[in-house]
Amino acid sequence: MSATRLFVARIAGCGVFDPVGDKVGKVIDVLVAYRKTGAPKVTGMLVEITGRRRVFVPIARVTSINSGQVITNGLIDLRRFTQRGQEVRVIAEILGRKVTVLDGSGTAQIEDLSVEQGKNKDWLVTELFLRRPKTSVSPFAKGETLFTTWEKVASTDSTEAQSAQQLIATYSELRPADLASALMDLPDERMVEVAEELDDERLADVLEELPEVEQIEIMQELDNERAAEVLDLMEPDDAADLMANLPEERTEAILGLMDVEEADDIRMLMQYDEYTAGGLMTTEPIICAADTTVAEALALIRRKNVSPVLAASVFVTLPPYETATGRYLGVVHFQRMLRYPPHERLGTLLDTELEPVNASTHISVIHRTLANYNLVALPVVDDEHRLIGVVTVDDVLDHLLPEDWRTEDEKGGA
Repeated sequence: MSATRLFVARIAGCGVFDPVGDKVGKVIDVLVAYRKTGAPKVTGMLVEITGRRRVFVPIARVTSINSGQVITNGLIDLRRFTQRGQEVRVIAEILGRKVTVLDGSGTAQIEDLSVEQGKNKDWLVTELFLRRPKTSVSPFAKGETLFTTWEKVASTDSTEAQSAQQLIATYSELRPADLASALMDLPDERMVEVAEELDDERLADVLEELPEVEQIEIMQELDNERAAEVLDLMEPDDAADLMANLPEERTEAILGLMDVEEADDIRMLMQYDEYTAGGLMTTEPIICAADTTVAEALALIRRKNVSPVLAASVFVTLPPYETATGRYLGVVHFQRMLRYPPHERLGTLLDTELEPVNASTHISVIHRTLANYNLVALPVVDDEHRLIGVVTVDDVLDHLLPEDWRTEDEKGGA
């Protein structure tokens, strides 16, 4: 039996199914429209379908909501979601707002709200779950909670600012790429507000996934000190791409505040053309000596901050073992290391047939090489055959896909 009263925060993440029971997506948010009098009316749901595309499902096409499932009549418009002016997203724009309780008891924050289906089949906002400001200085203390109705609070119009922390809590389990997509769905001002409230490491991860325009919007709102901290945490190649789009004066100011080695890496990367190995490469591959054991190399690969694509291989050079290294000797692939005992030296396992490329090699040559030899990373050397970086397959894909690949509809979509 379908529920007639639901709290929105509990609907988020629920599976969406067609009449025959096949899952078509999951609920991301609920949309409501304000009315001249009375509580807002539910207009529909924002649903993520295959390919991370987000579409609008009118509430009239929802036939049942129960036990964590939303059942539709099967008629889903596959056009990408576009928010209309009169609509407001509950999770993204209402939860977390501060309101004034009209009984004179002070202010509170909206933590959740319930929607209920009336006799005329319309769904309306019926109850607000509020939390008052905490009265204790203890970090574990929480404010008093209360339930009230929409009509008994003030300042709940669409211009009231929402707590960015509340929205971040909703997004806490999302992977960086999914969080970037969620931010791009928000109005520009909300996107920037939420991005500013992310911790430095999380913001760095998200910036790496955002398109150029959104990156610049967020960077414009960060002071130079915060920008330097965030860029320090980004992959050098991604940071260099972002910095190349900032005014030269600000770029130098930010670089001056960064870790010296990180800043030097970014300056070096910025001198290369965007579509060459030098412009694509990262300067932080795993580099070892020839007498490093398999056990030691695997320990380096296991580090949490090593991305999967860089963990697929270890590059062996003469000292020094940071880019630019000593002379490049070869590469040892992760799978090959698994076939040998822990005490085996990397020098005996080298793949010397993989020819490195130089920094000026064009992307067209790089992606053919990666495809022809089924590689995920390609070493880049300078004129003295010293390793200066590695081009990974994900960096190449970012440049081969169309600029709007993060938001374009799947082929076959309406």
